[in-house]
Amino acid sequence: MPKVKLTDLVLRDAHQSLFATRMVTADMLPICGKLDKIGFFALEAWGGATFDSCIRFLNEDPWERLKKLKKALPNTKIMMLLRGQNLLGYRHYADDVVAKFVEYAAKDGVDIFRIFDAVNDPRNFQAATNAAKKTGKHIQAAISYAVTPFHTIEKYVELAKEYAGIGADSLCIKDMSGLLKPYEAYDLVKAIKKAVDLPIEIHSHATTGMSVATLTKSAEAGADILDTVISSLSMGTSHSPTETMAEIFHGTEYDTGLDINLLLEIATYFREVRKNYKQFESSFLGADTRILVSQVPGGMLSNLESQLKEQGASDKIDAVLKEIAVVQKDSGYPPLVTPTSQIVGTQAVFNVLFGRYNRLSGEFQDLMAGKYGACPAPKNADVVKKALEGLKIEKEITHRPADDIPPEYSSLEAEAKKLLGTDAVSVEDVLTLAMFPKVAPNFFKKRAEGPVVFKPETEAPKAAASGGTAPGQAARYSVNVNGTNYNVVVAPAGTVAVAAPAQAGSSGGKAAAVSGGGATIPAPVAGTVLRYSAGEGDTVKSGDTVLIMESMKMELEIKATSTGPVHFLVPTGTQVAAQQPLAEIGGGAAAPAAAAPAAAPEAAAPVSGGGATIPAPVAGTVLRYSAGEGDTVKSGDTVLIMESMKMELEIKATSAGSVHFLVSTGTQVASQQPIAEIN
Repeated sequence: MPKVKLTDLVLRDAHQSLFATRMVTADMLPICGKLDKIGFFALEAWGGATFDSCIRFLNEDPWERLKKLKKALPNTKIMMLLRGQNLLGYRHYADDVVAKFVEYAAKDGVDIFRIFDAVNDPRNFQAATNAAKKTGKHIQAAISYAVTPFHTIEKYVELAKEYAGIGADSLCIKDMSGLLKPYEAYDLVKAIKKAVDLPIEIHSHATTGMSVATLTKSAEAGADILDTVISSLSMGTSHSPTETMAEIFHGTEYDTGLDINLLLEIATYFREVRKNYKQFESSFLGADTRILVSQVPGGMLSNLESQLKEQGASDKIDAVLKEIAVVQKDSGYPPLVTPTSQIVGTQAVFNVLFGRYNRLSGEFQDLMAGKYGACPAPKNADVVKKALEGLKIEKEITHRPADDIPPEYSSLEAEAKKLLGTDAVSVEDVLTLAMFPKVAPNFFKKRAEGPVVFKPETEAPKAAASGGTAPGQAARYSVNVNGTNYNVVVAPAGTVAVAAPAQAGSSGGKAAAVSGGGATIPAPVAGTVLRYSAGEGDTVKSGDTVLIMESMKMELEIKATSTGPVHFLVPTGTQVAAQQPLAEIGGGAAAPAAAAPAAAPEAAAPVSGGGATIPAPVAGTVLRYSAGEGDTVKSGDTVLIMESMKMELEIKATSAGSVHFLVSTGTQVASQQPIAEIN
């Protein structure tokens, strides 16, 4: 028996880290036969962001993916990453939903549940662990690793003992940031092995360049299992190469016993598959040593940069990185992992943009109020008080947060039946709706169309040394979306252009840039025009989708505002400003597009009654009103809720009077766009 076992993450965390979780099941199944022969401890293949990505971007049922992988991997355990009481969503669910989810995940193919909690609160493991025990599956409790004054080896050993006490079959040290140093890993593993008689698995990203050494020292200290990724999808923000670790240990007491030649065949397969996803590749390929100082995970760092760019504040990244340390301390040193990394990071952005704690996101208020569980260390009492005032509750929650959530599966099932128009809904569909209620309805409508397909259009000439695209040459791809091909060109500089297919009577993707006098359709937010959903000149009805644009890493459907022939005003691949005209309905033929679109006009001002306007503090989406149209409000009252950077933000009245809304719910608004007024 090998002394050290390996779990390969190629089917989940590798593509989540490297190309936005876009790998489709069709690119996994052909290699499963060889993966199944290797003898891995497990293959991590489900959970994390895969569920969200499947229904949001790939038009693929994640439950069907799990079933297919289980059938294709009869000899290898499938591991999933589960966020404790959060499951795969971004809130705590009632215990009955947690139980049902775990039951069906086990039924459909999960053999090992790697359960973690963002704040390392053992109470948030309770429901998922109890449910997993009933299935008889393996329970692995993961300790979210962080480097703070509070997180000492002694604290981690205490956590390990608590996790063992809740019934874990193994433990995992989950180093999502690449911060676990080799010699500290050695001491940590030694200490936990001395205190707890359970197998230990080490999960450490390669982001800072330390992971190979960290895994090696962990094995020397007695770690039983190491997380790796087949070499062609390793390193960068991914993980250490499987073949590298197997060769390091070959011929030693830690020999994995894995067949290097078969591993190389698998690596060759994924090297070719990776070409299909060039358009989604992260520009980060090396080691980001800034993280060693900032303690910010690589994925969080790139997300912050993107958020600041969207808010027109790219120059404030250094200030935000410094502010993260303040917010993390004030919130009780939660490890920076989903969802706390997003909560802490976004609050740091708000602090820099608006002043420290002048605006609190709804999720940050919940974190400070204890709704996510007990944070590792004491919190800033003044900030807690402000959060409680915002939530209108008297004191911080000290009990298990899920105790406040009544059973909800029955109501979710009723909602699913209503949405799908049938009483014959599957449990899996109910759970999909529960996880992502905003995304699932659209997925259910389009599911029958089948998954998106990604493939290279042509093979570019290969460089003799690297076997890749020749230097200085653009790579061309064809992306097939529900039967329609879209051409993608990745320029040497890394920029991506997407062109819609030429259609009869159209300009082949170079649509008109000058209006012909019809009703224009403006871009709701800044972003990129991805593709047309109708042909140039086609007659569309009000509410029909005419084009798709991408903004904030999301695809947005842009719909016709009236009935008539559609004329496009910008080519696909164009980056547009908020309120820039994209298309018009009616109005006759338009002039050919200029080589470079003219600068976007100023956003049209909404009709105002002359009162004191309330601007959107950041770019985002109007989620819901907190007051009725015409209601009398006081200064400081919340009038509406916006979503920005995946966080909810309360927008408050700036004076007393009657409220008049200038934008409807669901509207995407630009920073400083007037959204309401007080008369």
